[in-house]
Amino acid sequence: MTEKEKLLDGKLYDSSDPELVDMRQKAHRLSQDYNQTYDMETEKRNAILKELLPHAGKDLYLQSPVQFDYGEFTTFGDRCYANFNLVILDCATITIGNDVFIGANCTIAAPMHPFLPDERNMQSKPDGSLFNLEYAKPVTIQDNCWIACNVTICGGVTIGAGTIIGAGSVVTRDIPAGVLAAGNPCRVIRKITEQDSIRNLDLF
Repeated sequence: MTEKEKLLDGKLYDSSDPELVDMRQKAHRLSQDYNQTYDMETEKRNAILKELLPHAGKDLYLQSPVQFDYGEFTTFGDRCYANFNLVILDCATITIGNDVFIGANCTIAAPMHPFLPDERNMQSKPDGSLFNLEYAKPVTIQDNCWIACNVTICGGVTIGAGTIIGAGSVVTRDIPAGVLAAGNPCRVIRKITEQDSIRNLDLF
């Protein structure tokens, strides 16, 4: 298996592999290029996103700055939006459904590292160059979710359709569909019901 194949299969892989290094450098460059554009430069921004995120759906809007590790391993559905400072460490597949809203300062982090220091620390190859072994777990955010500000979503997590993750949460395990969940670690608070309609609030 190539190191890329190991990465996508959830196996230990060498992140210093030349193919992976090239992919990361490209994604980092494109992220920086996107971050240096103005909001009204729609055509330029869309062209960068098309190269950075080849698996993105229609009408994706990312408020810069953003940072992707690979880009190629992230899929967005249609009509997704993310506010300032979205970081996606897509060392595994990141799958985001349709109509997902992501608040400012959110991180989706697929990488995993060994718990034991002697396994986690930098190691030497025969030529003296350094590398570290890591693995990664995929993340899935299903349709119609709202991820509020300052949320961290860890590898291996699935968030069910229509769920809201409250601000400041750290999501370390699966969250079911149609609920409000929050906290560190993130836990289900209650179901979302028709009683939550804005028609019941004094907003009009």
